[in-house]
Amino acid sequence: MDRYKGKVIVVTGAGGGIGRASAIRFASEGGSVLAVDFQGEALSKTLKIVRDAGGDIHGVQSDVGDAEQVQHYLEECVSVFGGVDVLFNNAGIVGGIGPLELLDEATFDELFRVNVKSVWLGMRFAKPIIAERGGGAIINTASAAGLTATPTLMGYGASKHAVVGMTKTAAVEMASMGIRVNCICPGIVSTQMIQTIENKSVSLGLVSSADQYQQAYSDRTPLKRYVEASEVAALVAFLGSDEGGMITGETSVIDGGFLQS
Repeated sequence: MDRYKGKVIVVTGAGGGIGRASAIRFASEGGSVLAVDFQGEALSKTLKIVRDAGGDIHGVQSDVGDAEQVQHYLEECVSVFGGVDVLFNNAGIVGGIGPLELLDEATFDELFRVNVKSVWLGMRFAKPIIAERGGGAIINTASAAGLTATPTLMGYGASKHAVVGMTKTAAVEMASMGIRVNCICPGIVSTQMIQTIENKSVSLGLVSSADQYQQAYSDRTPLKRYVEASEVAALVAFLGSDEGGMITGETSVIDGGFLQS
């Protein structure tokens, strides 16, 4: 499939999980990918996987919560590939895990800097670049946690609620430029982040083991398992393509039915 042939896609948080899976998916469909991540070693692994498969990819190590560095990675994309057609704002952290009174101020501030400010900065600086190409798409990673209560994850849940709200406003503001803006709301995805949550939940005594955490989630979820990163990447690739041409301002949930249970 070559639905991204001639298209340029920026993927932040490309060093693992959903970001890596999406970079692989975009490149496999003919796109030129600028992969962005704060962790150099993780970023290098993504670059190698895509290049070994014959994909077109360039990497930039960047702090996505810093305005100058966001401008830099977008300028680098224009310099290397000639523009930007799709921005996938995917970088994020889980922050503290525990009851709200244990969430310290520094952790809360960092959650919003990485999970919220980075999305705003990406949209802010990518907007004129995408518009110059005649329009395109922005996909932001929110979460099922941005649509429901999140006990022990108040800061994370609040940050993802913010992403949902920003997405809706940006979709309306950018429609006249031909830029569609959507967000994805994954449930629990089988990545390193959920391993962190599982282990911390065990240390807090919320569950006796990671297996118990997984079992409790699976028991509640109609489709009985975690989501795979590749499944999320397939949704992202659809939303960024011309096939999703009339979809904007939406929160696309991919959680195996968890929120409906």
